[in-house]
Amino acid sequence: MVTPKLKEETFRQLRDFVHEKSGIYIPDTKKYLLENRLVRRLEEKKLKSYEDYLYVIKYSGNGDEITKLFDAVTTNETYFFREPRQFDVFVGHVVPSILSAGSRGIRVWSAACSTGEEPYTIAILFNEHQEMKLIRKEIIGSDISNGVLDAARKSIYSSYAVRNVPEKYLKKYFRNTGNVYSLDPRIKAMVKFLNINLVDEKQVKMLRNLDVVFCRNVLIYFDDKNKRKAVSLIYDSLKPKGYLFIGMSESLHTVTRAFRPISINKTVVYQKV
Repeated sequence: MVTPKLKEETFRQLRDFVHEKSGIYIPDTKKYLLENRLVRRLEEKKLKSYEDYLYVIKYSGNGDEITKLFDAVTTNETYFFREPRQFDVFVGHVVPSILSAGSRGIRVWSAACSTGEEPYTIAILFNEHQEMKLIRKEIIGSDISNGVLDAARKSIYSSYAVRNVPEKYLKKYFRNTGNVYSLDPRIKAMVKFLNINLVDEKQVKMLRNLDVVFCRNVLIYFDDKNKRKAVSLIYDSLKPKGYLFIGMSESLHTVTRAFRPISINKTVVYQKV
């Protein structure tokens, strides 16, 4: 099979389709990325060109193929205990603040959680702190890609994914079999996974009255319009005075004034106004 080429016009149409459906914006400089990631879809569908593939996703009514398109274009770089200072603030300040306000439980959403390392990290931290064992806990992990959600539910990880896990937690919560690490079933059971598109109002509306949302290193893939939309929907999902964590290198300064930035131990967390 001759390797097909992705023409500029077709790239723009594919890029616009992904943007419209997911909020993810693929810049001109990443044309090669889209081309490389979709070539396997062409092979599996026995299509001769990217134009044929564009026709399939636009006109065939095949929702499953659109899901596979999202699987192909999303970036899934994540690992356990990523940006650990934020978890320190979450456990040491945010959770105690929520409980001291009279809450008898806590609901946390890990948005765009990829293969599950973030929500499972939260579950491990809940399990490690005695004062949190007795409260009601709900941890939701979501992603737009069914492929990564399937991997999250299986919870089998490479040494790369667990490289930041403290040794005592690695021994306690993971079983090392060869080159992979299997997560403790008790931690697996603490997390529920859902397919949610962060710019789909109907889907995000399924989540309400949350205490904390983690949406870290996600907004960087959206253009300004969809950043504002996603953050607005997250705002609506939170309880009054609920908390939002975004990536350490990210800011809501140009996105919204609906959250108040709070600096705790040189780490910024946003609170619903």
